[in-house]
Amino acid sequence: MTDISASLSGFRAGWRKIDRAWAAIPLGLLLIGLIAPEALRPVTTQMAESFISTLPFLLFAVLATAYLRAANAEGLVAKAFTGKPARMVVLAALVGGLSPFCSCQVIPFIAALLAMGAPLPAVMAFWLASPLMDPPMFAITTGALGLDFAIAKSIAAVGIGLFGGFGVMALARSAVFADPLRPDGMAGKSSCCSKKSPFGERPVWAFWREEGRAPIFRKSFVENGLFLGKWLLLAYLLEAAMLRWVPAEAIGGLLGGGGAGGLGSILLAATLGAPAYLNGYAAAPLAAGLIEQGMNPGAAMSFLIAGGVTCIPAAVAVYSLVRPRVFTAYFGFAVAGAVIAGLAYSALG
Repeated sequence: MTDISASLSGFRAGWRKIDRAWAAIPLGLLLIGLIAPEALRPVTTQMAESFISTLPFLLFAVLATAYLRAANAEGLVAKAFTGKPARMVVLAALVGGLSPFCSCQVIPFIAALLAMGAPLPAVMAFWLASPLMDPPMFAITTGALGLDFAIAKSIAAVGIGLFGGFGVMALARSAVFADPLRPDGMAGKSSCCSKKSPFGERPVWAFWREEGRAPIFRKSFVENGLFLGKWLLLAYLLEAAMLRWVPAEAIGGLLGGGGAGGLGSILLAATLGAPAYLNGYAAAPLAAGLIEQGMNPGAAMSFLIAGGVTCIPAAVAVYSLVRPRVFTAYFGFAVAGAVIAGLAYSALG
């Protein structure tokens, strides 16, 4: 009996040491191989291609964070997100609304900002606005849905950033946003506030010339690279599976036709758009087709915004950085903002 108890205790201890994200990737591929062997290769290829396309952003963020950590310059970068909180939220929303990143590509940059101590309201504003609009998407949206729709979506992108940023500011003292970062995440490992630098407050830009700094660079690079890499791989595995078995047309079919309109269709569009994968460039022509079938343009706006910010691949990566209550707030701001944008466009359109 004692041996059995000891074995169970050892098994539980070993299980707790297993990294769930790393384990989920091969298990997911194994499950696909068992259930649908013909899909294993295309899903794996899609996952790899998506990860490789994001790799330059990932390497830049990880290298920048490791460099700033080794040079003891994280505080200087964090100061770029200081000043009057309202001004920082506005700037973050405006910059986010113009940045050329999709909802997954923005994750490494958000992780780096959190690691450098940037205030959560400004980060939330950037986080929400960034994946919704960029110059190429504006052009594609204009071609598919018209200039008015593209301008409205651009305004909605900045607006949802402001909504989330000022919402976090208003609730900053609540328990929801107290200690928002996961202790085992990238930000938790690299935060300039986590512990005092052994080198004092002076940044050394040529850090490799000073003894003891190069190991800090290597450790930060490896830890943060592995952390972000595993979550992005898992996110892209989910993305590839959803593209194969849950195509956007299937989701759109629930909203197209039938003269859907009003609050009910907008709420449904936001609800379906949130978990459904939508590539922003492919989504615009899809939305145009749904509008031709009788879909309320306001519902189309809500669908595009909710899907862009909170698709499952991006949500998985976001969830890896912050505590569940902060993630819930992020998701709530996104869906509520999508509904508000849909209602406003429907009323003014």
